[in-house]
Amino acid sequence: MSERKVLNKYFPPDFDPLKLPKMKLEKDRQYVIRIMAPFNMRCNNCGEYIHKGKKFNSRKETVQGETYLGLYKFRFYIRCPTCISELTFKTDPENTDYEMEKGGTRCFQAHKLAMQEEKRVKAEQEEEEANNPMKALEKRTQDSKAEMDVLDALEDIKDQNARSAQVDMVALLEAYKRMDEEDAVTQERKDEEEVRRLFGSSRGVTRRLEEEDEEEHTNMIASKIKESVAPPPKKKKKSLADLGLVKKKPSPAAAKPAAK
Repeated sequence: MSERKVLNKYFPPDFDPLKLPKMKLEKDRQYVIRIMAPFNMRCNNCGEYIHKGKKFNSRKETVQGETYLGLYKFRFYIRCPTCISELTFKTDPENTDYEMEKGGTRCFQAHKLAMQEEKRVKAEQEEEEANNPMKALEKRTQDSKAEMDVLDALEDIKDQNARSAQVDMVALLEAYKRMDEEDAVTQERKDEEEVRRLFGSSRGVTRRLEEEDEEEHTNMIASKIKESVAPPPKKKKKSLADLGLVKKKPSPAAAKPAAK
């Protein structure tokens, strides 16, 4: 049994590829290929929307007489899935896009329309400048003025960066520290003035508070000294009689009434 998928084919020793007959193909020959819709489109016959990416069995051909920088353009034929009407579109190498030809309308091409409008306005301006020397002179003056403004702004930024680079961080921290100390002194002075305004004089109040604090401190130190100097209390030794080992002898005063 022969192999189903042949990888190597037999060539006889006298095989000459130049003797093979050449196929004469037409220039406008069409090929059947499988493609996906390159953009959203709408059928003009039935109004069916065809979204981008929908697959079709299409016919492909080379557009005759249309090239861009030596690149050929290709035309594709597809059919509407609802009404079977034919839709055609072709490649657009100039804009790296596709162009709808007939049978349908391209949808959602706001970006492309904006680019085309921008190109049209730019072409009109160039044509106007070419035909009107005063307009061209005015445009050059505006461009030079804008360039001078940009340079001035750049110089300002450079000066600001240079000033920031010359700042001494140690001196800056010391200045902030001095400012904090001055704020603390000012706040303390304000507090003293407020106390003096409420109590008449702050010196008497301060003096009395200091004397009370000193007296409490002195009393506390004296009590600690007494506790450390005072001897510990002596413990009374227990006798054998207290422990119950020997009977206690009656005292002579208690024994006389018993003898009578």
